[in-house]
Amino acid sequence: MSDLPELTGPSFGPAAGGDPQQLVILLHGYGANGDDLIGLAPAFAQVLPNAEFLSPNAPYPCEANPFGGLQWFEVWQQEGVDRLAQVRNGTRIVDAFIDAELAKRGLSDDKLVLIGFSQGTMLSLHVGMRRKAPCAGILGYSGRLESPETLAGEITAKPPVLMIHGEEDPMLAVDLMDKAAETLRENGVLVETHRCPGLGHGIDEDGIRLGAGFLTVHLTGG
Repeated sequence: MSDLPELTGPSFGPAAGGDPQQLVILLHGYGANGDDLIGLAPAFAQVLPNAEFLSPNAPYPCEANPFGGLQWFEVWQQEGVDRLAQVRNGTRIVDAFIDAELAKRGLSDDKLVLIGFSQGTMLSLHVGMRRKAPCAGILGYSGRLESPETLAGEITAKPPVLMIHGEEDPMLAVDLMDKAAETLRENGVLVETHRCPGLGHGIDEDGIRLGAGFLTVHLTGG
């Protein structure tokens, strides 16, 4: 029996009914929960009617938001806190969740896309680059690369990546997206980036439109 916490959270679809042909897993940001991103599913389901969307809740309470806020790992380095160990723990948890959910549906990694926001983007990239097989793609909003110095020695998969970031993000500067893309490209990953003018730490209609296009190309070949 695994010692890892089991993840639960809201789901959506497939909009067309029947068994899912693709799986989209959405990883929320620091201090949020699975409800925060599942609202994207109806928009993305317009181009992926046969996909099932899962938005698991992170397993740990967030002290910065005690009213239902959750976290995958600590955001700030603190005395007595090994952040990289926490990131790797979160990676193990999400990795096991992915394996279990794909197996339940009889799907393989090439039918999977990871979508993240903020801390969820960091974790999506950390997980996706270290799986045994590449997923169909990683769509990351308002995030960065966690512990970039570890990537070259640990990368085992190179899924395509689209990163989208608000130019006015006060929490994670847009330059962090550019640095992440540079490091990923240095390691042979195909990366596209998009800056959203005037946008802070969030997702706008332009980001949803671009994300839907990315999902269409990499999950349906459209």
